[in-house]
Amino acid sequence: KITDSEHSQCLFAAGRLHPVTWSEKLFLVLSNNSGFYFWILRATEKADTEDLSRWEKWRITSNKSWKKTLSEIKDLTSYLVLWQRDIRSIEGKFGAGVQSYFSFLRFLVLLNFIIFIIMFSFVTLPIIISKYGIFNMTFPAFLLTDDICTIYEPSTNEGLVYFYTYLNDLLSGTGFLEVTSLFYGYYSIDAVWISIMKYNFPLAYLLATFAYLALSFCWLLKGSVEGFKNHLVHDADPFQSYCNKVFAGWDFCITDPSAARLKYRSLKYELQTDLQEEKLKRKIAERTTKEKQRIYSLRIFINIIVLAVLLGCFYSIYRVTVFSQENSSGADNDNSLVNLFVQYLPSVVITAANFIAPLIFSFLIRLEDYTPAFEIKLTLLRCVFLRLASIGVLLLSLWSQIAGCGGDKCKPCGYNYKLYPCWETDVGQEMYKLMIFDFIVILAMALFVDFPRKLLVTHCSCKLVQMFGYKEFEISGNVLEIIYGQTICWIGTFFSPLLPAIATIKYFIIFYIKKIVLIHTCKSAARPIRASSSNFFFLVVLLIGLLLAFVPLAVSIAHIPSSKACGVFRNVNTSWEVIPNLILDKFSKGWQQFLFGIASEAFAVPFFVILCIIVFYVVALARAHKRVIEQLREQLVLVRSDPTLH
Repeated sequence: KITDSEHSQCLFAAGRLHPVTWSEKLFLVLSNNSGFYFWILRATEKADTEDLSRWEKWRITSNKSWKKTLSEIKDLTSYLVLWQRDIRSIEGKFGAGVQSYFSFLRFLVLLNFIIFIIMFSFVTLPIIISKYGIFNMTFPAFLLTDDICTIYEPSTNEGLVYFYTYLNDLLSGTGFLEVTSLFYGYYSIDAVWISIMKYNFPLAYLLATFAYLALSFCWLLKGSVEGFKNHLVHDADPFQSYCNKVFAGWDFCITDPSAARLKYRSLKYELQTDLQEEKLKRKIAERTTKEKQRIYSLRIFINIIVLAVLLGCFYSIYRVTVFSQENSSGADNDNSLVNLFVQYLPSVVITAANFIAPLIFSFLIRLEDYTPAFEIKLTLLRCVFLRLASIGVLLLSLWSQIAGCGGDKCKPCGYNYKLYPCWETDVGQEMYKLMIFDFIVILAMALFVDFPRKLLVTHCSCKLVQMFGYKEFEISGNVLEIIYGQTICWIGTFFSPLLPAIATIKYFIIFYIKKIVLIHTCKSAARPIRASSSNFFFLVVLLIGLLLAFVPLAVSIAHIPSSKACGVFRNVNTSWEVIPNLILDKFSKGWQQFLFGIASEAFAVPFFVILCIIVFYVVALARAHKRVIEQLREQLVLVRSDPTLH
């Protein structure tokens, strides 16, 4: 039984200052009001500690003080979180949907920095300190032969060099950059001897690649699972979302007026998003059969157009890549500008396709009459498929030139050694050029499109100019840019170990570019999106990009013959052969049979079947939990409507 005094304490803890009915108190419990539970816990703890000894009371008090100290330290460390104040300000001004993009960008900065630490520590640092004579190193025995496959002469510049030549090398990754630790061809040692211990450099290179891929996969999978749980609970009952925002969404610890305004704007945008989606869902539910037939027919026709656009982009990328590879080395060296344009031609066509096709998709998606959240998801999926498949077509075109040669061009090396004496470095240069050109395009769009548009709309009263108006911050297009760049980084890190460092700097600068563009040139979105579903979907799309990055890396490591003129894998036919050779040299026959059995098809097929069964079980379990949640909510509604509780 709650006394009047305790009732007042309960109201004070709940942030209420006027009397309430018993049904409202029950609603406070059912709506997970933290203040009510806080009062209950304090009353229970006070009753439990009355009969304890001094030692027990001191121990409990010490534990509370320690927890309070840890909580204060945690609050202080929150100020050290990168861009915390900026992201909160963006959330208050433009909503949680835009804030989710900048949080996602911060996540990629941290991820690329950790990948850089892994590659630098286990790949770049050992060879740097060895070249300074701190440790001894051994070179592959293949270098001692006079085989034609081992001839590799990087295109270094000697003598008097013009400034624009260095600029050309900086943009294309050739010249002085080709012989640095940025690319695969620099890593030419076989082992590093630290005292009497041998550091197997090819194995370390391969395991570092597996490590950063596994780290990225586990990190993204963890975030996707957590987002799926929140997304499942959130979408199960929209009424709970409204209750949480209205009754439990406000933070009563906020005392700063500016922070209160930011929190108010954030809640306002969230409620606008929910109401907008509910309005569209009601409109969709009221469609007649004739309207449904018209919309479905229109969607089929639009998807045929989308497929035709995708096929046209892929064919253009393939033809341009083949042309660039056949003519870049044969271009006139005196005309550096033409040579640079030929080298960048695949990047230019890919960027043009990635710019024009999403505009077509964004125009067509408005005719299909979807909800804002699903509209963003479908547009993202189409654009993601375009961008990631563009990278796949580029690599397929390169592989057709490297290993798919006919006649005697591949003999005796197994690949086109005349055109690609160190093909891993060539692939790394293509990934490097894609990343640099992507950054240049983002910077150019901000300087030459976004800001001039802002100035024209502000100072020009022409009706044609005013018709365009201020720009909205397109979350789907901006997220797609960074997912595309991150996929390039995942693929290119094997061929260019320091590419994650470039990606970290690139995303760090992009954050400030996008922030300035958002604040000074953009307006609030007329159709806001929900942040919870956005965060979950961004991670899922990024996970798809990572899974697609596995395919070209697996082909490069296990299928294409490694270069005999450069790199750490010149002594083996393919990069993957390092693992079987290690097993044959270091393990007993029993372990050899066990490990080779795991890698065989006889183990892979049952393992895949069991994995599918586990996935189906997890999906069924999630659906069962969803049904239980719905049943509990129905019971809560019945309890709330029971007149005996009022």
